[in-house]
Amino acid sequence: MARIVMVGSGYVGLVSGACFADFGHDVICTDKDPQKIDLLNRGEIPIFEPGLKELVAKNVAAGRLSFTLNLPEAAAGADAIFIAVGTPSRRGDGFADLTYVYAAARDIARELNEYCVIVTKSTVPVGTGDEVERVMREARPDADFDVVSNPEFMREGAAIHDFKLPDRIVVGAHGERAQEVMQDIYRPLFINRSPILFTDRRTSELIKYAANAFLATKITFINEMADLCEAVGADVQLVARGIGLDNRIGSKFLHAGPGYGGSCFPKDTLALIKTAQDAGSPVRIVETVAAVNEQRKRAMARKIIQTMGGDVRGRRVAVLGLTFKANTDDMREAPSIPIIQGLQDHGAEIAAYDPEGAEQAKLVLSGVTYESSPYNCARNADALVIVTEWEQFRALDLRRLKEAMRTPVLVDLRNLYRAADARKHGFTYVSIGRR
Repeated sequence: MARIVMVGSGYVGLVSGACFADFGHDVICTDKDPQKIDLLNRGEIPIFEPGLKELVAKNVAAGRLSFTLNLPEAAAGADAIFIAVGTPSRRGDGFADLTYVYAAARDIARELNEYCVIVTKSTVPVGTGDEVERVMREARPDADFDVVSNPEFMREGAAIHDFKLPDRIVVGAHGERAQEVMQDIYRPLFINRSPILFTDRRTSELIKYAANAFLATKITFINEMADLCEAVGADVQLVARGIGLDNRIGSKFLHAGPGYGGSCFPKDTLALIKTAQDAGSPVRIVETVAAVNEQRKRAMARKIIQTMGGDVRGRRVAVLGLTFKANTDDMREAPSIPIIQGLQDHGAEIAAYDPEGAEQAKLVLSGVTYESSPYNCARNADALVIVTEWEQFRALDLRRLKEAMRTPVLVDLRNLYRAADARKHGFTYVSIGRR
C-alpha cells in the first residue's frame, strides 16, 4: 500500500484519487477551494461522473480516502504526490496556462522532508516536467525527489472504467527509484495485464497531446466525409462502417456530428499547435483540424436555419442535449453553445433540456428556457434539434413529440434515428451525412 496525495480535487484528481483508494492505497485529496473540500467532506460530488459518488463514499467509509485543505499535513510521509490541477488555454495564444502547476510544485517543495515522487497528472506541454523540477529545486535545493510524467487517458462519462481497465499506463521517469514507486502504485492493475510503458518525461508528455490530436483528427475527418456524403448522395454511417472495419483504422471516433468539444480536445490541440510552432516544427494537419472543427460548430446553426426555411425570427427551437457529450455535466467548448448563440443571433427563441447539464449551461448561456423533459421542451416548437447523444434521446416517442410541436421538424445532429421512422411519424427530418 502506498501513501498518495492528489494536489487538485477536480475531475482528474478526484477520479484518480478515488480509484487509487479503491486499489487499497491510502489517498488524501487536497485543494485550495474550501467550498469544494467542504462539499466532498459532506459526501457531495461537485462534478457528474457515473459511479463516482458511490466509489468515493465506499472508500471514505473504508478509511482509504479523505479530503483536506492542509497540504503540509497531507504531504507528510507521502510516497507520491500527484499534481492534478487545471491547465486551461491561455488567452491570446492558446498555450496551456501552467500557473497552477508551478504554484503546486512550489507548495509541494516546501513540504518535502523525505524522498517522494512528484507526479504530473495534469495535461502539460512538452518540457513542463523539466520546469517543474527546476522550480522545485530552486525552492528546496536540499529536497530528495524525482519528477515523473503520468498523463491520464480517461474519457468523461467512462472515467472509472478507463482508469481501472486502461489501454495503457504511460510513465515518463528518469531513474529506477521513481519507476519502482510508480510500478508499485499501479501494481493492482497488473492482473488485468494493463501495459505500462516507461519513457523519458518529454516523450510521455508528447504522447498525451499526440493521442488527443489524433482522435480529434478522426472526428474531424468523418465530419468532413459527412459533408461530402450530403453533397454526393452517400451515407456517412455506412462509409464509417466500411472504413472502420479495416483494423488499421478502427471504428472508434468515426461518428459524424456537430464537432468535438469538452475539456481536452480543443485545449490540447491548441496547446500542441503552439508547442510545435515554438519548436519550429509546425503541425499543419492539427492546425487544420482545430480550424475546421470551430467552423463546423458554427455551421450547425446555419444548417438548422436552412432546414426551417431560412428564417427563425420569433420561432421556438427546442434543443435536446447541452453538454459536449453524454454522461457528463461538462459544458466546456460544447457544440451547443455556438449553435444556440447562432440561432439567437437570428432571432430564435430557445428551449432546452439536458439530463445533467442545465446548471452548468446557465453559467454560459443566457436567454434560454430550461425545461424538465424532452416533451416539455418540444411544446409549441417549430423545430427540435438533437445536439448531444444522451441515451434518453435514443427512443423518444415520436408521435408524442409531433403532437407537442407546432411544426414537426427534427434536426438530428447525432444520427440517432432512421429517416424512414421519422418521416413515417410526419416529421421533416434532417441528419448528418445521410440522404
